[in-house]
Order: sequence, then structure tokens, then C-alpha cells
Amino acid sequence: MGVGMQRSVAIIGTRGYPSFYGGFETAVRKLAPYLADQGWGVTVYGRPGAVRPEDPGTDARVESRITAGLDTKSLSTLSFGLTAVLDAVVRKPDVVLVMNVANGFWLPLLKLRGIPTLVNVDGIEWERAKWGRLAKTIFRAGARATARWGTSMVYDARAIAERWRQEFGLEGFVISYGGDEPGTLPAPEGVTSGRYVLLVARFVPENSIWEFIEAVKLLPKSTPVVIVGSSGNGGEMDNAVKTLAEERPNVQWLGHVHDHDHLLALWQHSGVYFHGHSVGGTNPALVQAMACGAPVVARDTVYNREVLQSAGIFVQPTAPEIAFALQQVLKDPARQEELSVQAKVRAATAYTWDGVCRAYEQALEETLDAQVSKKLHPLHGRLAGRERLRR
Repeated sequence: MGVGMQRSVAIIGTRGYPSFYGGFETAVRKLAPYLADQGWGVTVYGRPGAVRPEDPGTDARVESRITAGLDTKSLSTLSFGLTAVLDAVVRKPDVVLVMNVANGFWLPLLKLRGIPTLVNVDGIEWERAKWGRLAKTIFRAGARATARWGTSMVYDARAIAERWRQEFGLEGFVISYGGDEPGTLPAPEGVTSGRYVLLVARFVPENSIWEFIEAVKLLPKSTPVVIVGSSGNGGEMDNAVKTLAEERPNVQWLGHVHDHDHLLALWQHSGVYFHGHSVGGTNPALVQAMACGAPVVARDTVYNREVLQSAGIFVQPTAPEIAFALQQVLKDPARQEELSVQAKVRAATAYTWDGVCRAYEQALEETLDAQVSKKLHPLHGRLAGRERLRR
């Protein structure tokens, strides 16, 4: 690449830019404008109906390209990933950032075109309880393909990096998620600041939803509980939470909260936030809760301990233990304040979007530089790449 030439990156594997669906989409909303600020030409591939181009925060410098695909639970990632990769093969960006190992099947197409790839592997998807046997098999095969054909890897937690080192013999970049420090927000209508239990989660078994429902039943009926989330397609958990809210006036079920500031305010004013996620590495919701200063009770997992360190209370996924910990925090304002301060300090030092974006740009540059070096000096490129991974 000549001096002064603009570098170009395509981002594949999310619902697009700007989109507000989940952690990947939030990361892209932060990263794409940052890269544009640094002089990159940025293209983000997306899906029909999944982006909000009219959003006032949209950066016009970021190109949004919508491709076709099958919008089904089992085929959406694969089909939209394939059409995005085919388009990128034609347009030939300097480097591609790929989100999700399910897109690993299409990496050979990019490799044949001479396009280096930086792949965010996400969590250990093939172990998630929400996926059936076929989906787990596809994710596992996609991970193998990613390990074989991807140029560089990104892991959102050190525990995920260690797992990939053990299973696939690969090192890579550890880049987590960031949180927005919201400033002081007014307490949401219908709640009293510091007095309620909060849950924010997708309704899937690995997020300890069943255990939390049973824990709420053990709390005094005077304890306010706010539940944010759903399964997205109805089902037993949604019905159970609906019944819980109908039978207990102290329980509010808000479903999916689209207003970002409202969600931030719920975290900021909670008396205690329960985080029951058990798989997936660094969880964006936990990082954001910490940035808001929510006092956290978390399921005891290697991932949650890595993120929180001493800024939280850890419990086993049993209803009595969850209920006891929630009550202990809720009735102790001094403990609430201590956990809140620790969470905010931890988020501000380890989980900022500026730090995340700078790390992604560095990873993209190193991936691109390794490709250029390999083209100029094939043997040197291979040896330098091995040495970088060992470090």
C-alpha cells in the first residue's frame, strides 16, 4: 500500500450499521465511525430492515451495504454472511473484520482473493443450550474453518482465548466490549432509586432465567423487581415471567426496552442487578451495567469473574442463593454504594469504547501488515506471524 493511500475495511457478520440488536451491533456503531476518523474507508454489511439509517447518530462516512439472505433462525447468519463475502470478494477491501465463527465457512473465498481477515470468534457457541444439535454442529465446524482459514483472531475474554489456544492451537488479540458512562439520569417512572432488583437478559436457559424466577418467588412480596428482556419468539420462559408479573404486583416485566437511555437509567438506579449469564465470554450487558454503577450479583463463572474481579458478588445458580444475595445487597445501602463505585472504576479502567476501538484498529493494522509482509517476503511473513502469535 502506497504512502497516503486510504486503507479500507469491510465488516461482515452483524445486522448492519447502524443497528441496535445486540453486542456485535453496538460494537460496530462505535468502531465504524472511529475507523473513519482515523482515515479508513469503512463498509458495513447488513440485512434488509435491520438498520436505522435515519438514526441521528449515523455517520455518513460509513457505507452501509445490504445483501440478500434467508431470514430464518438456522440459516440467517450463514446466508447473509455468504452474500456479504461474495460482494466483498468483488470489491476487494484491504482487510475484512468478520464477526462470528459461523462465517468461517466463507473465509476461503476471501483468502483466495488475497484479502486478510480478522475474526471475532464470539463465545463458545456450540455449547449454548439455546441451540439444537444441528446448529451446534454448524458452529463447531465453523470454528474449525475459522481456525484454518482466518488470518487473525479476536477473543472478547482471556478465558475464551485460552479455550481457543487449547482446542485449536491459536493465539490472537483479546479485545472486550466497552460501556457508555451515562452521566446522571433521572430515575425511570414507576421505580424508586436504589430500591429494586433488576434483571436484563435474553430469555435462554444459560442466562439463569428459571433460577431467577424461582428466586423472585422467595423474595418478600414487598421487594420491587424489574425484568427487561424476552426470548424474542415467545415460549415457556416468557409465559412464566408473564405469570409471575400478573401474580405479584411487585414485579414489572418491561419486555425488550428499545429506549437506550431508559435502559441505562434502569441500571443506574437499581438497588441490585442480577447477571445470570453463564457462557459467551465478556458480556456487553454486564460491562454496560458496570459503567452505570449498578451493584452486581453475578452467577459464578470464569467469564463473570474475569470482568468483575472484586466489583461484584458471585453466587451459584440456585434460587435460595440468588434470593439471599439480592436481599443482602438491597437492604444495605453502604454495600450498594461500595459495589457501585467499584463497578464504575473497573469499567472506566478496563472497558471503555475508546480503548476497544483503538485495540481493533491496531489488530486490523497488524493483520494487514502481516499480509503485506507475507506477499513481499513469503518465508519472512510466515515466521514473523508465528513469532507475533507466541507473544
